[in-house]
Amino acid sequence: MNQADVSKLMSQLRIAVRPTKRNLKNPDGPEGRLLKLRKTVTALVKHERIELYYNRADEARGYAELLISNAIRHGDRHKATMELADYWLLEKQLVHKLFKVLVPRYENSNVSYTRMFKAPRDYPGMYYRKSVLELRGNPYPVLTPDNSQNRNLLHNVLLDEARKEFRREKLANLANKLAAETENATASTTATPAQAPVTETQTEQSKQAEEAPKA
Repeated sequence: MNQADVSKLMSQLRIAVRPTKRNLKNPDGPEGRLLKLRKTVTALVKHERIELYYNRADEARGYAELLISNAIRHGDRHKATMELADYWLLEKQLVHKLFKVLVPRYENSNVSYTRMFKAPRDYPGMYYRKSVLELRGNPYPVLTPDNSQNRNLLHNVLLDEARKEFRREKLANLANKLAAETENATASTTATPAQAPVTETQTEQSKQAEEAPKA
């Protein structure tokens, strides 16, 4: 079996999983830790953006990516995938959202399904790294700054120069059109001879010429 066929046997994570030790502890032991991760994945699917500690967000992100990847790969008729969704989603109505909302959203996506950002910590207080974990395409405002309106970026500078050149060409064409219309109007006025104004004397002479035969 070649490498291409092997890659089809399992879902591939689209995030980098670093081999670092996570110091995650829970008074209830491993079961309590898994329950907290299940609650995190459930909250992520439900709210699509959550704020929590960095270590727990980093670990729960991998399980959320795997859940969505399997849902896209196998669909809702696959027994193992349905058991996986039933385990990680504590609120069972979210299983419908997983297959009917998230799968159509990400089925043609080429990037990861989640994003994680560092969040500011509370000061003063104990130093615990916080983060924001969210699903891509959520209805909330973006957290990263929008640099599309920065006029100093190269593509914005090029667009401004293109707009200026377009306006110059448009104004030049308009000026040429007005000049041509003015020349045509002047030429037509010159070709038609101007009629001399009729004076009162000429009017009286014409009346006398009309009355003469009657006398």
